Amino acid sequence: MKIQWRTLIFCIAIPLGIGVLSALLTQDSMQTFDSINKPKLAPPGWLFPVVWTILYILMGIASYLVITSRKPNGAALITYGLQLIFNFFWSIIFFNLNLYLFAFIWLVILWLLILKTTIKFYQISEPAGILMIPYLLWVTFAGYLNLSIYLLN
Repeated sequence: MKIQWRTLIFCIAIPLGIGVLSALLTQDSMQTFDSINKPKLAPPGWLFPVVWTILYILMGIASYLVITSRKPNGAALITYGLQLIFNFFWSIIFFNLNLYLFAFIWLVILWLLILKTTIKFYQISEPAGILMIPYLLWVTFAGYLNLSIYLLN
């Protein structure tokens, strides 16, 4: 299968763009993160942008595989888009509004949307579904962090 470079770049640019916009709207987030009580397993702040960049690229590649699969993909792409919206707003809810419990509930919904997206992607393209697993795992870890921060603060 020949790579459709424009489509691939577009698919990667969408989640990266959402991540960049979210980061711009929560610019002081690492200062907030540094100032609150965190659980023992909280990673250093510098790790978050590195991990999120990798996850957004994997997400974009997964969506590319679904789009170019020549299989019906409308429902999968709608779920994918919806989870991107939830992903975008979580940072604002957590960092800008400091609504830690609401952010956790939002994150649980995001996790369920990611799971649904992963399953739908896997049904269309096994590699696409597999590429979503690190994202699902990271958001699981983020759930632990979010809930712990709520309980500690």
